[in-house]
Amino acid sequence: MATEQATSANTASEIAAANSDSKNKRRTTCMGCKCTNLVLFHDLGQQPNGNTFLYANEVEKELFFDLSMQVCTDCFLVQLSYYPSADFMFSNHPYVSGLNKPVVRHFEILAKHIVNKIGTENGDLVIDVGCNDGSFLKCFAKHGLRVLGVDPGMRTGELAKKNGVLVFKQFWSHETGKYLSGLNVRPRIITATAVFYHVPDLHDFVLGLKMVMDETTVFVAQCVNMRDVIEKNEFDHFYHEHSCIYSISPLIKMLAIHGLRIHDVEMSDIHGGSFIAYIVRDKSPLKTTKSVATALHDDHEAGLYKIDTYHQFVSHVELNKRNLVALLQKLRAEKKTVYALGAPVKGSTLLNYFGIGPDLVELAVEVNEFKVGRVIPGVHIPVVDERSVGEPDYYLVLAW
Repeated sequence: MATEQATSANTASEIAAANSDSKNKRRTTCMGCKCTNLVLFHDLGQQPNGNTFLYANEVEKELFFDLSMQVCTDCFLVQLSYYPSADFMFSNHPYVSGLNKPVVRHFEILAKHIVNKIGTENGDLVIDVGCNDGSFLKCFAKHGLRVLGVDPGMRTGELAKKNGVLVFKQFWSHETGKYLSGLNVRPRIITATAVFYHVPDLHDFVLGLKMVMDETTVFVAQCVNMRDVIEKNEFDHFYHEHSCIYSISPLIKMLAIHGLRIHDVEMSDIHGGSFIAYIVRDKSPLKTTKSVATALHDDHEAGLYKIDTYHQFVSHVELNKRNLVALLQKLRAEKKTVYALGAPVKGSTLLNYFGIGPDLVELAVEVNEFKVGRVIPGVHIPVVDERSVGEPDYYLVLAW
């Protein structure tokens, strides 16, 4: 089983085989509706997993995979063409929620909002899928709720433990839900913030939800909004961990297969534009609000159900690519220093796709101890502690 870092077992032939394998095993059926009408609209080339930070002396072992995006012309779910091993990507994941101050503040506001919206009682249980270091669950605990995290991460699991959060160290799946159901675990709320599109099998995930949901349970899914991605040219949301990016219609269709529906949907600015869907069983007493129809209308007006929209999106990205590379080349010719501000996984997509390396961006500054002292995947820009260097002439802002 692969871990976060490539090991000495990753020989040149194995790396070549992995690269070839990812090309040969592109998805042929839609993750959502299971139809076969998939159109590849954005090929970002061979890239490493953007969250696998190696030391400089390990880069010859780096694994690369196909990174390209497809859209289903039946339900218009946008999805990754190839998904590497989840164990490889998530077991030693370097992202730590608690280091992201805007996210922590968002969690505080959202937890209070969810508690008031749903009308919880003291002692009700909240399960957070992909709980990371427990930052979100800590907010619910302040409102008198019992909390349980489900997350396979070894590093973040230890951080959650230090935060007083109990974590079941597993990927969420049908089997996980079945196991918890056997323990008579009955949550009032299940949350998944920036998680519900990080899985290889959406249907298996939903089957796990159904094992523990009754007619009073609400599944709250915060997801990057494909409409924002299109309108704001946010192609850097395309990376191997994001198996898909939802708009409302394909999500409704996928949930309906399992007897679930969206009760309400809200829009948020977090992560460049997200929606927060409140999902219930069909027989829930909670009625579907007008917000769902409004979101469907807005997606239609944005052209999300036309293939031309996706091709136009790529042309806009290509223009941005030419402009940014030209600017960085100009600054280098003028002897200006340029650092990357942050080393998020989104930045890895941008840097690798645009071909930006240490010749144009000297280093990246970070606060995350799991990234400092290593190099950005693929382009191998050194990552340093932001406190150890002075100010450059310019920052390329990757953390947004």
